[in-house]
Amino acid sequence: MDPVPESLSTRIAGLRQKLSHLAGFPILVSLADTAPSPNLPVGEAVLTAHTGISPTAFFEPGLGVFHLIGSKPVRPFDGEIALVSGGASGIGKAVVESLLQRGAAVINLDINPAVIGLFKESRYLGIQINLTDEIATIAALESAVRVFGGLDMLVLNAGIFPPGIRIENMKLEDWQKVMSINLDPNLVIMREVHPLLKRAPRYGRVVINSSKNVLAPGAGAVAYSSSKAALTQLGRVASLEWAGDHIRVNQVHPDQVFDTGIWTEEVLKTRSAHYGLTVEQYKKRNLLGVEIKSHYVGEFVAEMLGPLFENMTGLQIPIDGGSDRII
Repeated sequence: MDPVPESLSTRIAGLRQKLSHLAGFPILVSLADTAPSPNLPVGEAVLTAHTGISPTAFFEPGLGVFHLIGSKPVRPFDGEIALVSGGASGIGKAVVESLLQRGAAVINLDINPAVIGLFKESRYLGIQINLTDEIATIAALESAVRVFGGLDMLVLNAGIFPPGIRIENMKLEDWQKVMSINLDPNLVIMREVHPLLKRAPRYGRVVINSSKNVLAPGAGAVAYSSSKAALTQLGRVASLEWAGDHIRVNQVHPDQVFDTGIWTEEVLKTRSAHYGLTVEQYKKRNLLGVEIKSHYVGEFVAEMLGPLFENMTGLQIPIDGGSDRII
C-alpha cells in the first residue's frame, strides 16, 4: 500500500521542526501570500546568518515564502504554539491567558464570535467555528498552521452542560446532541493534530479538561457524565498510543468552577438553596473550604504543559478543593 501523502500543514510543521532544531530553540514560521524572489535565502541558509533569529523572509522549495519569527526564549513557551478549544470564556479563556503570558502563540477555536478579537496580541488567532462540523474543523486547523507553523500544545476544553434529565426521560436526540459536542469533535481534533504534535520541536503535549462527573457522577446528568467519561477514556488511550511519539496526554477534572457561563446567578441560588446553604457557603462546599476559580485552573493547565510535567503522561488530577466522594 502506498503511503498517505503528507498534508501541507504537516510539511510546514516538519520544516518548522527542522529549523527549530537548527536554531536550538522553538521558532514560528508563517506562510506568506507572496511570490518568491530570487533574492530570498532558502530554508536552512537563513539560520546560518542569524544567531538571534530576527524576523526574516525565506523561500522553501515546494512550500512557498515564509517569515521566520523568533529569538532566544525568555518565557517558558516562547516560540511555541498552542491550540485551545472553547477558549472564549470561563476556563478556556483562562487557559488562553495563562499560555499567552508564558509566551505561547495561541489558536483559539470557539463557536462564540467574541473569540475573534478576544486578545489583541499578534501571537493570538481566534477562529469562530462550530466544532461539530468536521470539514470546517479540519480547514481551520490547516489555515492556523499556515499562520504559526505547527503545533506544540493542545488543550481540549470545549463542551456543554445541558439541563438535568433523568435516564427514564432521556430522548436519543438529546443524548446524541451532547455526544456530538462534548465527545466527537475531540476525536477529530486529536486525529488531525497528531502529525503536528509529532513534529513539535520539544515534543507534543496535550491536556484534556474533563469533569468531576467522571469520578463522581450525579443524578440527572447522564449524558454529560457519559460524554466526559468517554472523553477521559479517549485521552487514556491516546496516552498509551502516543507515548512512542513522545507526546504526553494528561487530564484535569475541575469541579464547581463558578465563574463560568453555566453557573448563572439563578442556578447558584437554586443549587445553594437545595443544600440549605448561602451562595457563598455553596461556592466553598469542599474539604478545604476554598472557591475554585477559572484562573487557577488555567494556571494549572499551563503548568501541566510545561517542563514540570515533562516526564508524566496518563495523569488524571481533580481540581476541586477536595471531595470526599472522590477521595
